[in-house]
Amino acid sequence: MTVPELPPVEEAATERIGGFALALRELQKNRVAVWGMRAIALLVGLAITAPLLSSNQPFVYRDAHGLSSPWLRSLFDRLVYENAVDVFFNLLLVLAAPFAFAFVVAKRRLGKRFARFRGRLFAAFALIHLASFILVAPKHWGPLDNPLSYSSGVVNYRVQTEELAARGERPFAVFPLRTYAYRETDAARSVLAPSAEHWLGTDTEGRDVFARMLYGTRISLTIGVVAVGIYVAIGIVLGALAGYFGGWVDIGVSRLIEVMICFPTFFLILTLAALIQERSIFHVMVIIGVTSWTGVARLVRAEFLKHKNLEYTQAARALGIPTWRVLFVHILPNAIAPVLVSATFGIAAAILVESSLSFLGIGDLTVPSWGETLNAGRIEGKLWLILAPGLAIFFVVTVFNLVGEGLRDALDPTLRT
Repeated sequence: MTVPELPPVEEAATERIGGFALALRELQKNRVAVWGMRAIALLVGLAITAPLLSSNQPFVYRDAHGLSSPWLRSLFDRLVYENAVDVFFNLLLVLAAPFAFAFVVAKRRLGKRFARFRGRLFAAFALIHLASFILVAPKHWGPLDNPLSYSSGVVNYRVQTEELAARGERPFAVFPLRTYAYRETDAARSVLAPSAEHWLGTDTEGRDVFARMLYGTRISLTIGVVAVGIYVAIGIVLGALAGYFGGWVDIGVSRLIEVMICFPTFFLILTLAALIQERSIFHVMVIIGVTSWTGVARLVRAEFLKHKNLEYTQAARALGIPTWRVLFVHILPNAIAPVLVSATFGIAAAILVESSLSFLGIGDLTVPSWGETLNAGRIEGKLWLILAPGLAIFFVVTVFNLVGEGLRDALDPTLRT
């Protein structure tokens, strides 16, 4: 008796999807979170292209002295853009065009192979941008002046063009969409109501509120990302050490967390900010970063306590893998999900803290902070000086919170469909 052969069972093709790819797929199903990410992308785009939208430096200018491009020269002029945050975003704006060209050329030439090199291309762009910023941003290299950080005489070309036109001369000039710089003051235009010339009015020093709101986007986004990056790094390191090693390390870190939690965070930030005589935007970032790490540390500690006894961690130790690799290469990627959610909410919280500091007058007075404009509206009692920064802060905080909630749901395996 022969046993009939059974037909071969076809194995179903399975698609291997990583945890982050699966979370991204779930996040894309959340329409509110998707719109929040689009709004954040719009804010980033406005921050990068701010000089294209509002500046009193023309792209092209020709008069009796010849043809020039004051706009391009002004991007790294420290009398026009004093703050390093502006230098950072201006470098992004300058490098975006050649990067986009290289991206398109590589995509056409490599075809389907382009997907393998796309990450490397973005990494190369990030490294080039960071190296350029490190070279350009410092005003001094030790005892030597930085030749890449220059200052030249600032000319208000809008006013100059108007004066020449009044005398019958017609210089050729191509300006950005708005012809006002965020630092440009004029006592004759103090506290003007919104109009066709000043879309959001002017503040007490005659500065265009629209320009200050536009460039203030750079400050808010930078504050949120950098401050959160600082306290996430501190929280991950301390939480990982406490959760993995336990014992006296865990006791020491846990007591430090409890001491930090005992202090009212905002009043601690106020105290530290008040002790600094010459505050800059980077002082504010560091202060927020070093006082807000406790939540991340507790999350990471709990995740490491759970993961350190799992099979893959024990296998890594049995193979003799160095401890730092076990911590940050094997365990951390599996424990990072709660940190990502916390960081997203933390960006919104950091923006609120910076706006509060500027509102109270202890922020960086050299940057166009939304909180400073809001305080001017409170003092003057002008509605447009209150609504513009108030709605901007509300909008940015809301979209980051919406993305944070969507990310939290996407990373929760019990809610996946």
